[in-house]
Amino acid sequence: MTETAAGKAVGGRTAQLAHTGLRHGWTTGACATAATTAAYTALLTGEFPDPVTITLPKGQTPAFALAAEELGADGRAMVGIVKDAGDDPDVTHGALIRAKVRLLPPGSGVVFRAGPGVGTVTRPGLPLPVGEPAINPVPRRMMGDHVAEVAARHGGSGDVEIEVSVDHGEEIARSTWNPRLGILGGISILGTTGIVVPYSCSAWIDSIRRGVDVARAAGRTHVAGCTGSTSEKVAVAVHGLPEDALLDMGDFAGAVLKYIRRHPVDRLTVAGGFAKLSKLAAGHLDLHSARSQVNKGFLAELARRGGASGELAEAVETANTGLEALQLCAARGVPLGDLVAAAARDEALAVLRGAPVAVDVICIDRAGTIVGRAEPLGPSSR
Repeated sequence: MTETAAGKAVGGRTAQLAHTGLRHGWTTGACATAATTAAYTALLTGEFPDPVTITLPKGQTPAFALAAEELGADGRAMVGIVKDAGDDPDVTHGALIRAKVRLLPPGSGVVFRAGPGVGTVTRPGLPLPVGEPAINPVPRRMMGDHVAEVAARHGGSGDVEIEVSVDHGEEIARSTWNPRLGILGGISILGTTGIVVPYSCSAWIDSIRRGVDVARAAGRTHVAGCTGSTSEKVAVAVHGLPEDALLDMGDFAGAVLKYIRRHPVDRLTVAGGFAKLSKLAAGHLDLHSARSQVNKGFLAELARRGGASGELAEAVETANTGLEALQLCAARGVPLGDLVAAAARDEALAVLRGAPVAVDVICIDRAGTIVGRAEPLGPSSR
């Protein structure tokens, strides 16, 4: 087991993070939430809280220093927060994330706008409708929740317009996949936990190995390799696994499979987003977007095997994203999620090379809904 600074022994994902020795950072969504919270507080009280503290989805309460602030006499306030990505080589590290908050008439709700440097969705297949600012669902929820809390504390109605902008965001976006996905004009405001996990190939792969060691030492016979926190929650809900049986696999599917091949457990669950696991299904062991892409031709072939017509297969092959391909097939009754899960399981078993490990796979969408399953298969399956 790994010990925290407080001397508490921990396993699983927490131990992996501690083992890397890398400093975590904050997502653009967390920065936008902090900026929104400070700006709305200033509108209601006349004072900017500096630093401003927010609550992340998992309960952490980081504080952010204000890098820019403006309070207008016209019911508007702006706050800028510099994004700190920690030790992760994130292209948005050091970017100034601004939120301009404007009071709206009671009953208007919370309205989101894309300011300069924040993209707009122009093609289907993303978790937001065409025409919407590229501010993802979890950051929207975080901002909305904090607006409601500030309103309750200071007597506001909670009806505001939030315009998020990023200095030099359009330039930064050229180093991302946004232009290919049809997100034009800037970057996306992202994050499901508010925390940027520091990315280092060697450190993270080493932490995966230590996670397997901890699970085996604790007598665990069933572990789950998860691509992120949402899939981790799903694996726990489905299988009831304890923390020290959870491996934060991230993009390193190959690292999990190769180490478990040498240090087997009875059962491995692979859980992750549909698009990432479609890469594993197609034979990629590194699922990072810089090193592997969703192969829509491969998805089209799987769809054909699942009974898709030629017309549907062609639509899958030309889809904007894996999510759009999944949605197209679901509308026609073709179980593309199950087909990807089964292909990912078969690829995992091939990497395991006959090691006594049964493998099952769970594919989810961005909301954490299971969209594909493959039942356990392998030497240890019963």
